[in-house]
Amino acid sequence: MTQAAKASWLRDLRVYLEPPVARMLLLGFSAGLPLLLVLGTLSYRLREAGIDRTTIGFLSWVGLAYGFKWMWAPLVDRLRIPVLTDLLGRRRSWLIVAQIAVVAGLAGMALTDPAEQLHLLVGFALLAAFGSATQDIALDAFRIESGALSRQAAMAAAYQVGYRAAMITSSAGALWIAAALDPDEQTYQHAPWVVAYLAMAALMAVGMITVLFSREPAREVSAEVQARELAMAGEVSRLHLPAPLARLATFLYAAVYSPFQDFLLRYRWQALLLLALIGTYRISDIVLGVMSNPFYRDMGFTKDEVAAVSGVYGVIMTLVGATAGGVLTLRLGVMRVLFLGAVLSAVTNLLFAWLTTRGHDLGGLVFVISADNLSGGMASAAFVAYLSGLTNLAYSATQYALFSSIMLLLPKFIAGFSGWAVDNYGYANFFMGTALLGVPVMILVLLAARDAGRRAAAAAPPSSAA
Repeated sequence: MTQAAKASWLRDLRVYLEPPVARMLLLGFSAGLPLLLVLGTLSYRLREAGIDRTTIGFLSWVGLAYGFKWMWAPLVDRLRIPVLTDLLGRRRSWLIVAQIAVVAGLAGMALTDPAEQLHLLVGFALLAAFGSATQDIALDAFRIESGALSRQAAMAAAYQVGYRAAMITSSAGALWIAAALDPDEQTYQHAPWVVAYLAMAALMAVGMITVLFSREPAREVSAEVQARELAMAGEVSRLHLPAPLARLATFLYAAVYSPFQDFLLRYRWQALLLLALIGTYRISDIVLGVMSNPFYRDMGFTKDEVAAVSGVYGVIMTLVGATAGGVLTLRLGVMRVLFLGAVLSAVTNLLFAWLTTRGHDLGGLVFVISADNLSGGMASAAFVAYLSGLTNLAYSATQYALFSSIMLLLPKFIAGFSGWAVDNYGYANFFMGTALLGVPVMILVLLAARDAGRRAAAAAPPSSAA
């Protein structure tokens, strides 16, 4: 590599030292921390406490909070919080409120014994999940508005690194803390989990301090959006409604109706195909994921082993897969990698069925986790690129919340029956069934790719005759 090329690389890498980009590393950590504490890590804790698998499966519906966040995304996008918005600005005020809700939920989960107060623990988990989903909405808007288009890729990359670091912390870190304080792995002890969850709640201070020392981003609304909202305000004024109703109607049009109208106008009937693909693409991974930690527990793997292999090594393999997916997407295009990710995500689920025949085989666990997380990271990278391409920048916060919600809604609902499926059909049949769920996804990717090709051909300028 020449000196000029090296200098160019170093100059480009300095973007990660710019304050808006560096902040996303810390805010990504804050966003990623609650996820596994209300899902994966919690399922291990519940199984250790003697909660049956069917109940654990149904309790995974707590994660539906992420699937319904599109319902209140318009409020986060437009609504002011009294006093706080004046002090911090719209984005930062919503971030702080959401983070406080996460802390309260995690602290409540820490102090509640699932063996004696399961319903109360579920309530605190719902609070943490709702706060986490709200933080995601506000943070997506904060990221998009905090940097120029040329900086968005670097900001997204910094966010992902922070997010994955938080997932290591909330899975491996929480399990290691609980294991270190647990005198007996064979019986459930509540006290170690109290310390583990309180430590995780305290780590939310990383995001809260970052928000307080950040600058509120400037919100730019395009001329097209302003004209549309102004026209709507004019239509409402002709109805001679009372002032509060007129303001409400204008707000609902701009914040709720317009983002969805825009998507349907751009894609028309093909929108149904795209929504079907978005709603099912991660179904194999999500349905399997609810039972993965109970499976490890039932196979005799200790908290230390699960923390090391799944919590640390698995997340690292996910990052490797995401990096590979980004490179392959540049070289092969989004739709090809999207299809490859769908195939690999389904096939690697069969490896879990194979692992059921191995017993307590740590080498087998490492192999399965490697393949599964590598393919999952690759699929995720392509999927994020695909969703970003569908979003109109004028409505990025609400539309991205819609897409990411739809991505989780059906898979999370079906995942609620995963414990019942394992109890009735066994782990091996369950894992093979999750692999079969990926077959319709492959068909949908092929149909969406054909539609994308037609659109690209229609949009291309006609070639001039020689």
